[in-house]
Amino acid sequence: MAQMMKIMRALQANVEASRIEQAKMHEDLVASQARNEELSKVTEELRQALQEQRGRRVAEEVAPSSPPRVFPMPFAQAITDTPIPASVVPVKASFTGVDDPEAHLTMFHTQMMLSGGSDAVYCKMFVSTLQGTALKWFVSLPTGHITNFQQFSKLFVEQYIVNKAPPRVSYDLFDIRQYQGEPLRDYLNRFGAQMVRSPAKDEEMLVYAFKKGVLPGPFCEALIRAHPATFAEVRRLAVAHIADESEVAEKRGSVAPARPRAQTRIQPQRVLETMAAKKDQRTRHPYDPRKNKGRGPGRPREYNRPPKHKFVMGLADLIAIPNIAARLKAPEKVGDKVLGPKPDAWCEFHQSFGHTVDSCLDLGY
Repeated sequence: MAQMMKIMRALQANVEASRIEQAKMHEDLVASQARNEELSKVTEELRQALQEQRGRRVAEEVAPSSPPRVFPMPFAQAITDTPIPASVVPVKASFTGVDDPEAHLTMFHTQMMLSGGSDAVYCKMFVSTLQGTALKWFVSLPTGHITNFQQFSKLFVEQYIVNKAPPRVSYDLFDIRQYQGEPLRDYLNRFGAQMVRSPAKDEEMLVYAFKKGVLPGPFCEALIRAHPATFAEVRRLAVAHIADESEVAEKRGSVAPARPRAQTRIQPQRVLETMAAKKDQRTRHPYDPRKNKGRGPGRPREYNRPPKHKFVMGLADLIAIPNIAARLKAPEKVGDKVLGPKPDAWCEFHQSFGHTVDSCLDLGY
């Protein structure tokens, strides 16, 4: 008994699903019929207008000198009578007469592939993408001249062939270079877009062109050591390096905590001597301007300082990079000695108080 009830419930569910599907099909049929009626009405109006125009020409006995048509009918009658199904999605593309005709046809075919349709539907939907001078060109075609979409496409490309993009050559890939400061991700995307449009299929040439355009740096060195044979291997190396770049950039953007100072730290001797000298008025000496003229013979003091450079990142982050830190000569440990007039300023290069890393003379030299 339970099995019979289960079978009956399954049958009822199937009947309900079939009823819903029939209702949906009925709605589509009603929409298609309404569209066909509207199209038939427009077609009938066009026919009547053409008959009236022919009647006026015969009555006035005017020679047919290609007068402008009020209601142009470049399509054959079979295309005109074919209705457009309600399931066809409108094409989101437009052509005004200044773009590449083959690129527009490719975009049109790609969008029509999703909804489908007959050859006549393709012809009607393609007309909806024409605007401006392109629509005027379509209107100027003779009546009943277009019989299928292949002919329509050929006429369209021939009309606007001057807008066709010049063919790409394989050597265009060698003109792509990575800009200064351009991320590797952007350079890889630009090279890939050019590679799609290029006829080159030789993997060795693609790899060589990519390596030639990469800026010198860690990724270029890794690319030279890896000796990739295909562009797929180049992509894998680039993806790994891009991930490392993102991690390093995130690390640079984080703010490092300040180094805690010991509570029982003994005040440096240099500070004690300075404070004692200030208290003792007898140790003061009059100002002598000759002492500040320079450290060398006839050279001002500022010429003995290292040149100042502007970096895109802080010096504390710059000296933390392994490749740069390996080339720096580490200074000797000074313990608790203060190296400068600022006891609260910390230098990451000397690992000591007294000055900041931006004003460090040893690091500048």
